[in-house]
Amino acid sequence: MSDYRIKEHPILAVPPDPTVGFTWQGKALQAREGETIASALFANGIRVFGHHPKDGAPQGIFCANGQCAQCAVIADGLSVKSCMVPVREGMAVLPLDGKPQLPDVDEGDVRFRDIELLEVECLVLGGGPAGLSAAIELAKAGVGVILVDDKASLGGKLVLQTHKFFGSIEACHAGTRGMDIGAKLEKELRAYENVRIWNNSNALAVFSDRKVGVLRDGHYFLVAPQVLLVATGAREKSLVFKGNTLPGVYGAGAFQTLVNRDMVRPTERLFIIGGGNVGLIAAYHALQAGIEVVGLCEALPECGGYKVHKDKLARMGVPIYTSHTVLSANGAEEVESVTVAQLDSAWRPVAGSERTFKCDTVLVAVGLESVNEFYLKAKEFGLPVFAAGDAEEIAEASAAMFTGKIRGLEIAKSLGRDVGEVPPEWHRTAAVLKSRPGATITEEIPEEDQGVFPVFHCSQEIPCNPCTSICPQGSIQIEGGDILGVPTFNEQDCIACEQCVAVCPGLAVTLVDYRKQVGEALVSIPYEFPINTLEVGQSVTVLDTLGQVLGNVPVVKTRAPKFADHAVLVKVRAPLSIAKQIAGIRVQQPWVGEAMPETVKRLDDDEIVCRCERVSAGEIRARIRAGVRDLNELKGATRAGMGACGGKTCPSLIARLFREEGVPPGEVTDLTRRPIFMEVPMGAFAGLVTGEGPVPDVAKAHAVHAFQGGL
Repeated sequence: MSDYRIKEHPILAVPPDPTVGFTWQGKALQAREGETIASALFANGIRVFGHHPKDGAPQGIFCANGQCAQCAVIADGLSVKSCMVPVREGMAVLPLDGKPQLPDVDEGDVRFRDIELLEVECLVLGGGPAGLSAAIELAKAGVGVILVDDKASLGGKLVLQTHKFFGSIEACHAGTRGMDIGAKLEKELRAYENVRIWNNSNALAVFSDRKVGVLRDGHYFLVAPQVLLVATGAREKSLVFKGNTLPGVYGAGAFQTLVNRDMVRPTERLFIIGGGNVGLIAAYHALQAGIEVVGLCEALPECGGYKVHKDKLARMGVPIYTSHTVLSANGAEEVESVTVAQLDSAWRPVAGSERTFKCDTVLVAVGLESVNEFYLKAKEFGLPVFAAGDAEEIAEASAAMFTGKIRGLEIAKSLGRDVGEVPPEWHRTAAVLKSRPGATITEEIPEEDQGVFPVFHCSQEIPCNPCTSICPQGSIQIEGGDILGVPTFNEQDCIACEQCVAVCPGLAVTLVDYRKQVGEALVSIPYEFPINTLEVGQSVTVLDTLGQVLGNVPVVKTRAPKFADHAVLVKVRAPLSIAKQIAGIRVQQPWVGEAMPETVKRLDDDEIVCRCERVSAGEIRARIRAGVRDLNELKGATRAGMGACGGKTCPSLIARLFREEGVPPGEVTDLTRRPIFMEVPMGAFAGLVTGEGPVPDVAKAHAVHAFQGGL
């Protein structure tokens, strides 16, 4: 089989070659140490993980974060979420095309342990930016903490972020790459002895006696916290369209997990649905991994993410279609193409505007919803509880870090620590970091044609100030003194250090130098691709902020100074007429985004709402039109929400169908949530011992997994 591993990356170090042997349907394959089953299969070119028993539909991944059950496989006789379980030497993996055949065992081998009850001052659920920041504040105050996270390493989505962060250097490490921020926070937290960190652990439920069930390395614990902090992040929303569950249709977070965490190149040609920051950033990460980005479509008239992210893609050669929607993902077993169409003012596809693009992957990046079930259940049972980060409100990771910091101080105070009140400026900073993109202004190009100075190609009010903090001359300032303003260069004493060019998270600063050329200027451009892709003397196509081609110019110098943090500073020689307009270098050729000659129309009526039970939008609409107003009644009639994910992925889609049918939200009864929020072997609640000696075989036989109708 082909090897789909990333061999070169401008930011990330390539990990060692795979050394762990396993089998897929009896065929010998190799995985990297610690690699999940899903990533290992993708690395070996396998994207179809099984077929649904209801209709034989092919199954792949969707979230790669343990929130759905789309990627389930059979590993050593037990159905598991392939995105959460690491490959072990000799593991036998099979598609989930039916119920697993559990081995016969001697029941006398079964061993149990008492369920241990642990008391702690604060239990933190989630080791992402909010959870880490809160735990650090709690640790500083001397509070006893247990931090639970379901991954092998801490950092949450920070681990997936290879780009530099926006915001403030002082408040949230702006100008530093997300993965480095995560490592920095984890290192700081681990220095405190009053914090216990439980990796590879799942919080399962909050019970009426105010205890929290946690599964750690196969052992079940009950934790009784005085205060609970829920920092469990967010899950990706799905979207209803024909072919929306084909292997190759999955979330942007899943894509970033494969590419940036596991260094797997899961696609050759990619199309993205959704123009928020998640979709825009995923497209950029794809380009860095050597993947062709065929296009990106957004239903709104303008992308909802930061304009600098959109502009960055445009000038690298990625087509962006606003006021467009996806009609279908096309293919039999896997994605082969995608069909999109323009929307009119009533949000209806315009007849004749359909276009089909050849691709093998469609990323769905249409927003996030809070993983807040633990918070709501704790409130219901009277357990003192706080929420931080996306579990409280969907915002950028920079805001999550700062709200986590605030919650940590608030919890410490509630536990009687002498930490004082949260400083008012903290709340102001948090509000700024949560700000949505503000007004877009006309880009101002300096009039000067002499000396040396930076040009700022950012023209939208967003919370960002690394360039003002990094300038050694103090010559860059934000208009009005607010972090939300647009930077300006206020003095003519630039020393051409290029630090502002290197630090900008949006790659939106260039440096123009008129001092050394006659009739031309030298322009320094940030470039986050391998330095060996450019050579001195090579002609490159340069574009303006909006992606309009300005011309071809020669490269005169490339360098990657340490302060650029893996970025390359490319110096080109350009005519005076275009020097100040240059904002970037084209990375992808125009032909990549060309539509297919003929439009593909998917005939199958397979708009799936409930992935687990394969319930279609047509089935749900028919029940709504028949008068159903209760999601629990829908669940009983159609099984929507009854599947392995526990009703995590489909309720928001069903709610949207109610709105489309003209039913006000107030008339709809919400789905009653299961008391256990994560799938778990039933034997865990009895203290079944796993992971010791011969017991794993026993566990397979006696721990009935949730995917097969358990909890």
